[in-house]
Amino acid sequence: MATLVPLAAIDPHLVEDLLDTAFGEGRHARTAYRIREGMDWLEALSFAALDDEDYLAGTIQCWPVALTDPKGRAHPMIMVGPVAVMPGRQGEGFGKALMAASLGAIDAGFDGGAAPLPQVMIGDPDYYDRWDFTAAHTGGWHCPGPFEQHRLLARSGNPAILSAEGMLGPWATSPTGGGGPRDA
Repeated sequence: MATLVPLAAIDPHLVEDLLDTAFGEGRHARTAYRIREGMDWLEALSFAALDDEDYLAGTIQCWPVALTDPKGRAHPMIMVGPVAVMPGRQGEGFGKALMAASLGAIDAGFDGGAAPLPQVMIGDPDYYDRWDFTAAHTGGWHCPGPFEQHRLLARSGNPAILSAEGMLGPWATSPTGGGGPRDA
């Protein structure tokens, strides 16, 4: 059974090694990295899964991003991912446990807000639809790099608030006027 701990409690080198193993050393060239460029992951929403022997088996990180609409208005969002599970350990429930922890923290209002911010990710729609991620509202969204439109997924308790068009990128300003919710 997985033990979940805050990602901040894990040696950053171990996290980087896991991500390299799960996604390859060329992972930094992926579009998701461009979307969250210059941002720090959100500590309150990012977790690690340890196996029964306390070895790192998986991680999840969440990031402050925004969808900037054609009028230049930034709509804050949370980018979920990467969700990484050590090859050979996939299918054991680590990814599901990590998703449940992060989304549970988002839904509980980690930042004290009245409603959770919408979430976005690039991922497998057949896997992530179990958590209500869908491409139904992202058809007019763009990313700063190549991506497959059907893999650009969003999750929101109120999809009507989602802008129909826009460009995803770092969350330059938080709702409180700071540099984003770095350690929310």
